[in-house]
Amino acid sequence: MLARTTDTAEIRRRLATRVASRELTSVPLCLDPLTARLAEQLGFQAGYVSGGALGFALAVSEALLSVDELAAATRAIVRRCDLPIIVDGGVGFGDPVHVTRMMWELEAAGAAAVELEDQVAPKRVSHHRGIEHLVPREEMAAKVAAAVAARQDPNFLVIARTAAVRHEGIDAACERAAAYAAAGADVVMVPIPATPEDFARVAAVVDVPLATIGLMDHAAEAHPSIGLFIDSITPHVVVFQATKDLLERHARGEGSGIESPTLMARYRELGTTAGLEGLYDIERRTTEPGT
Repeated sequence: MLARTTDTAEIRRRLATRVASRELTSVPLCLDPLTARLAEQLGFQAGYVSGGALGFALAVSEALLSVDELAAATRAIVRRCDLPIIVDGGVGFGDPVHVTRMMWELEAAGAAAVELEDQVAPKRVSHHRGIEHLVPREEMAAKVAAAVAARQDPNFLVIARTAAVRHEGIDAACERAAAYAAAGADVVMVPIPATPEDFARVAAVVDVPLATIGLMDHAAEAHPSIGLFIDSITPHVVVFQATKDLLERHARGEGSGIESPTLMARYRELGTTAGLEGLYDIERRTTEPGT
């Protein structure tokens, strides 16, 4: 595949229909096109561009990302696969007018959904340490409304995320969830450590599907109200740990510990997963006459 084989509008519609059905969808982190293509080939129904993971990859923190960096990462992925991509828009890069610009950029980049959260803007680096400050409920609801108004495709989903369970309690989380749904959010996200009882409370006050974010190991245990279960961490940590282990072995002079035939087989698999065969075909036709 040299480019998307399915129209972006159809890809968005496919995700929106699945989310509306409230069928549980496990969504892995897909920080680059290779990972997204792998997830698509393995049968996943959506992928997630995490602001946190992208911030780590660029060594600047999610809090210091620009909307252009987020849109560029999204565009690179959707150019090379048909997987619906959910993008972590963080705090929307500011107030409602900044959210509007973000929506323009991410919709144009081909995202299928964008997630907004109710932390302060500009976002603070220390949220990585668990130090989070929430904006007033009405302020976040205004940003959600701006996001909904800014989109051109009604199937470009707006996911409103609240951190209130951890910082304000379940009663406040229910109030926030209801306000965000009333502002037009298509999905309300309540991150773990929310409990099954918490999810049930939130589900009782909103008429939109729920999402959560946590470790995919626990997706099978998700509350019935959860339609999207996003894992923004595990693939990034696994790759980092494997790379660290490899480089530590080399630094000690021990080598990779991987037999060359196995390593080269995996190397060839990279090309297959990346979809290079279509590019090889072009070269065969144009630079290798008679093949």
